[in-house]
Amino acid sequence: MPIFGQHTHTNILAAFYFQVFHILTSVAFYAIYMSNQMCIQVITKEKTLKSKPDLKVLDHVMRDFTDHGGSSAVTPSSVHSPPTSALSSQLHSPSLSRSPLLNSPDHPQTTIKTTKPKTGNKITFSNTPPVVSAPASQMHSPSMSRSPFLGTPDRPVTMPPSGARTPMAYIRSRNLTPRFLTPLGSPLRKALHLTKLDPTDAWLPITESRNGNAYYAAFHTLCSGIGIQALILPVAFTILGWAWGVIALTLAFIWQLYTLYLLVNLHESPETGIRYSRYMQLANATFGERLGKALALFPIIYLSAGTCVALIIIGGSTSKIFFQVVCAANECKAETLTTVEWYLVFTCGAVLLSQLPNLNSIAGISLIGAITALGYCTTIWAVSVSEGRLPNVSYNPIRIGSEVSKIFDVLNALGIVAFAFRGHNLILEIQATMPSSEKHPSTVPMWKGVKVSYTLIAMCLFPLAIGGYWAYGQLIPSSGMLTALFVYHSQDVAKSVQALASILVIINALSSFQIYGMPTFDELESIYVTRFKKPCAWWLRVIIRTVFGFICFFIAVAIPFLASMAGLIGGIALPVTLVYPCFMWLKVKKPKVYSPQWCLNWALGVLGMGLSGLLIAAGVYVIIDNGIKFNFFEP
Repeated sequence: MPIFGQHTHTNILAAFYFQVFHILTSVAFYAIYMSNQMCIQVITKEKTLKSKPDLKVLDHVMRDFTDHGGSSAVTPSSVHSPPTSALSSQLHSPSLSRSPLLNSPDHPQTTIKTTKPKTGNKITFSNTPPVVSAPASQMHSPSMSRSPFLGTPDRPVTMPPSGARTPMAYIRSRNLTPRFLTPLGSPLRKALHLTKLDPTDAWLPITESRNGNAYYAAFHTLCSGIGIQALILPVAFTILGWAWGVIALTLAFIWQLYTLYLLVNLHESPETGIRYSRYMQLANATFGERLGKALALFPIIYLSAGTCVALIIIGGSTSKIFFQVVCAANECKAETLTTVEWYLVFTCGAVLLSQLPNLNSIAGISLIGAITALGYCTTIWAVSVSEGRLPNVSYNPIRIGSEVSKIFDVLNALGIVAFAFRGHNLILEIQATMPSSEKHPSTVPMWKGVKVSYTLIAMCLFPLAIGGYWAYGQLIPSSGMLTALFVYHSQDVAKSVQALASILVIINALSSFQIYGMPTFDELESIYVTRFKKPCAWWLRVIIRTVFGFICFFIAVAIPFLASMAGLIGGIALPVTLVYPCFMWLKVKKPKVYSPQWCLNWALGVLGMGLSGLLIAAGVYVIIDNGIKFNFFEP
């Protein structure tokens, strides 16, 4: 018996309306059916495939999707011939198949149970063919590959177990109906590329959580972009003088802000859909694995682990000063700890805070670190300027010795300026904590956070350098503004102000330790995850981070003179900040030859590499010429 009942000659119009209603209802049921099938694919774990996808098959599937699945209007004819590709569902799913389009004995295609054909008035449904799986779009994937161009047997692609910690974006993608009616105007062909995804990113500290925002980016960038190294900027002015000091500081700030913009835009590629969540990953993809490690590995290791060592030295020494100031104000007779013991106290506090699981979880700590950095920088330069210039202060550049010695002194001063602008090695990691899609890329909120944070950084660095040099001139100690405050104004400034400046430095050092240690935690945990194919247990994370903290403590005690090598270190770290982003942009974006952007990046890259070599030579020469106290195990 027909669904719509018997048609009569007197009710032809009503029967026609019922017929149209029946067609629309059938189309709706078909859409719901297809959605359910795609949701099943999202939840179901796919088998690991080892062979390389066939580009011809992919192109055929793409054309089939354009002809059938991508149509904006649904007609009865399209209902009679349902689409043969479930490609669009895969574009928004966390499916991680490496070779989803191959059908071999080793890699059979997944089939779906079919239902009996539905019959109706002039409408029939044929058995649904097997759904063809397509590679997932990385712009919607919760887990971005650390080495997307490398496929090694020791790092197979597997889905995280149901109990693994995964980003919120991954959880949400499993609960939402896939947007399979994506308009043809969207960049489907650009986003659909065959790249290997690495689900273990959902188990690692940097990419474990992807719910960051512009505020988090500003907190992390400000905490990592300004630190105790800014307090030695007036020392560089004693060599460069007023004019060249201000010019060098301004040019370095603009230069590093430009390369920061390049890194933010290199984090993800609309053409390939790849997100580079770590600086070393981008370096390996751009320069090749061997050359990338040779160029960037050592500077990045120092800028992460080496900075943690320097923070222990600074935090422990300032803790001792803080105790002496407070006890002197209260006239207590408590016996102070030794320097090594203060290092140990600071390390215990840093290790305790480092147990927070991932980069997003320390956003509050980064906020505290940013506030304290602004606080002690402003306090120190404001107190120094308010107390006025020291008697017999001079602003004549210190250039003594031979001509070669003078040149190397100038280059060493430029290295100190370059050392003040660190933190570029963390930009990609910070941006990796944000969700990203084709319509809402992470570049937009990240750049907003960077602009706010570097505006505040400029408001600290320039007054600190100019005001500090104006107040102390050639009399400023080589260790910087904090030492000058206690040496020249310990009797003039209230003890509460001195104690405030000290405690702000300590809190900032504790906060900076967390964000600079996170890349090392990530790398150590990735070794375990890659080998055992499962996330680190909580107790193993505790052991890894505790061991790392006390290794840094041992190095701080063994090599306490590390902070006196600022010029040399600045030359070594300069390419990471000012050079490599320019060459990465040329390699990845491929601007038109001899265009303004092409010429600018080549000029900055070549100039930066030459300057880095000169700064390293100058740093070594100054250390040999002036001498350095190698007080091993005598902090």
